[in-house]
Amino acid sequence: MRTLSCMIVDDEPLAVQMLENFVQRTPHLSLAASYNDPVMALSGLRTQPVDLLFLDIQMPDLDGLSLSKMVPPETKIIFTTAFKEYAFESYEVNAIDFLLKPIRYHKFLHAIEKALQWFDRVAPEAVVAAPAATAASSAPQEEQRESIFVRVDGLLRQVDFSRIRYVSAMKDYVMIYMEGEDRPIITHTTMKAIEDLLPSNRFMRVHRSYIVALDKMKTIDRNGCIYIGKEMIRVTEAYRDAFNAYLKAHSLS
Repeated sequence: MRTLSCMIVDDEPLAVQMLENFVQRTPHLSLAASYNDPVMALSGLRTQPVDLLFLDIQMPDLDGLSLSKMVPPETKIIFTTAFKEYAFESYEVNAIDFLLKPIRYHKFLHAIEKALQWFDRVAPEAVVAAPAATAASSAPQEEQRESIFVRVDGLLRQVDFSRIRYVSAMKDYVMIYMEGEDRPIITHTTMKAIEDLLPSNRFMRVHRSYIVALDKMKTIDRNGCIYIGKEMIRVTEAYRDAFNAYLKAHSLS
């Protein structure tokens, strides 16, 4: 059974200390880092991805639910919170488990067992294409991926990340808008499935129905509207904290 690398993010030092103790006592876990500041944790995740993230929900500057939408898709999340009303929202972002504070060690162990089982049985649901120079690698990292295959009219079509402008939802279908093409690529899938396959350092969900390519954003107005070519995409409240945190980390002012 593999060992899972872990990160702890909680603004309460005592909560971090307790989880650190739990991780150290538990086989098949290795602690990579702990953070009290969620913005610093996000930066740490991008330089040192982990398998498992223990994530508090109520935190200043960037709450856990918003941060969870920005982590790499291969990082699985166990939410930790004192507020059980967040349980439903946590499962909406496909968390492995939800631990209610004060956390008991036997509950922690149960969550870890679920995580280990998930990593043991997980298999890619889509074919991911890597650059020729790295195709021989047995485990390509997220930053090495350059495209995915999506099913269109019964055929698999390769979609280059560098050409995606934005993605939008239409009932049970997803439309992928590409540079140099007048019509979108339409595939039968969900926004969640596409979001999980797109590298989080290059794409961000800003609306229930929109994912944008970060390098294609040309203008952002004072009302939180993104302009990509002639398209205007509004950042909605559920995604605003995560988007503002991204802008803060990538802006001079």
